Amino acid sequence: MPPSLALALGLWGLPRGGSMWRDESVTYQVAHRPFGALVDLLGQVDAVHGLYYLLMHAVFGVWDGGLWALRLPSVAATALAAAGVAAIAHRLVGERAALLAGAAYAVAPPVQMYAQEGRSYALVAAAVVCATYLLVRERWVAYAVVLALGCWLHEFAVLALLAHGCAAWRSRGWRWSAGAVAVALTPLALLSAGQAQQQLGWLGRPKWTDWAAYAVIAGAAVLLARGIPERDRALVRLALPLALLPPGLLLAVSLVHPLYVDRYVLYALAGLALLVGARLAAGGWVAWVVAAALLVPFGFWAGWLRTPESRKDDVLAVAAAVRAEARPGDAVLFLPARRREWLLSSPRVYEGLRDVALAESPTASGTLWGTELPPPDLRARLLAAPRVLAVLDPAGEPVDPYPGESVKRQTLTAHFDLCSLTPLHGARLAVFAQPGTCG
Repeated sequence: MPPSLALALGLWGLPRGGSMWRDESVTYQVAHRPFGALVDLLGQVDAVHGLYYLLMHAVFGVWDGGLWALRLPSVAATALAAAGVAAIAHRLVGERAALLAGAAYAVAPPVQMYAQEGRSYALVAAAVVCATYLLVRERWVAYAVVLALGCWLHEFAVLALLAHGCAAWRSRGWRWSAGAVAVALTPLALLSAGQAQQQLGWLGRPKWTDWAAYAVIAGAAVLLARGIPERDRALVRLALPLALLPPGLLLAVSLVHPLYVDRYVLYALAGLALLVGARLAAGGWVAWVVAAALLVPFGFWAGWLRTPESRKDDVLAVAAAVRAEARPGDAVLFLPARRREWLLSSPRVYEGLRDVALAESPTASGTLWGTELPPPDLRARLLAAPRVLAVLDPAGEPVDPYPGESVKRQTLTAHFDLCSLTPLHGARLAVFAQPGTCG
C-alpha cells in the first residue's frame, strides 16, 4: 500500500499546469546537452549533481517525454522510499507500523513536493532509505554500495552515515562500511569543494523560519519517541537520529559556513515517518486525533503543491510571455545573467532572439548560463539595439553588484524608454525602446 499511495500522489497533477521552475530547467537543459559537453560542464560546476544529470541524460536519450520524463524518476524514487520506510518498520516493529510509517512518508507535503520535481532529492532519499533497510538487515556490502550511490547523487547524504552510526557504531561491519563510503565519496568531495563558491555562494545563514521548522520537527520526533513502547526501542534508536542529526548538523555548520537548504536533507523525513508509524501502531486516541487533525491542512497543501504558484517561478510562463512580446530583430537581456535559465529550456523562443550580452553559449563555454561580454562591449552592443526585452527578477529582489550588471541597468535607464512592464510569476518582463519609439 505505501508505494502505491506514493505513486498515486506522485502522478496526481504531475505536469503542475504545464509549469517548470528554474532548478528543474537546469536539469532539463543540462541533461539535453551532448555527453561530452555535459562532462565538460561537470568539471567546472555542479559536480555535486553530476550523477543525477548523467542519469537524466540517459532518460531523455531513451524517451524525450518533456515534463513527464523529467519528473517520473522522482515519482518512482519516492514510491521506492515509501516501500523502504515500510520495510524498516515491518522489520523492527510489525506489519501495522509498516503500513502507517510508509503512508506517513508518502503523504508528507515536502515528500510530495520533491516527488514532482526534476531534481535529485527524491532519489537521494530513496538511496538513504534503502541503505537504512540494509543496515537493519546487516547487509554491509550492499549498504556501503547503496549509501555511496546516494552520496554521489548528492554528497550531503553522507550525513545519514552519522545518523546510522548512532545505532550501529558498535558493529564492525558498519565501521568498515562507513570507511568504504567515505573513500568512495572523496573524489566527488574534492571536486565539488573547488566549485563550492560558485555552487553555494547564493546561500545565506539559516533564517529564523529554518530554525523554527527544525524545532517543530525535533519536538514532534522527541514526543513521538517517548510514546513508543520499550519493546520497539530499536526503531527509536535508528529513526530519531535520522530525523534530527542531518538537518541539525547542517543548520549548525551553516552558522559559520552557509550550507543549509531543507531539501538537501529531505531523507530525514523518513526518520520522522518511522516514529509516526510506530507511535500510531502502539495505539492511544490522542495520537490518532492529532493525525486526523493534520489531514485537513495536509490536503490543502497537497493541492497547492500541484500548482505553478508552489514554486519560485515558472520558466515556461516566462518563455511564453517573451514569445508573445517579441518582434523580429528584438534583443533580449537578462538581469541578472543567471536568469538566462528562464529561456534555455525553450530553445525555439530563445534562438529567435538576439542575446545582446552573450559572449559564449552555455554549451560552448561549459557553464550553466554562458559567459557575457565585458562591460564596454556589452554597453556598445546594447546601445545599438532598437528594442530590448529585459527579463528581470521580481521587484524588491537584491541586485547583483557586478560591473556587467551595473552597465545593463545604467544603460537601459539612461538611453532607453520603458515601454511596458509585465509582472510574471517570480519574474518581470520589461520592454525598452530607443527614445520616442515605443509606439
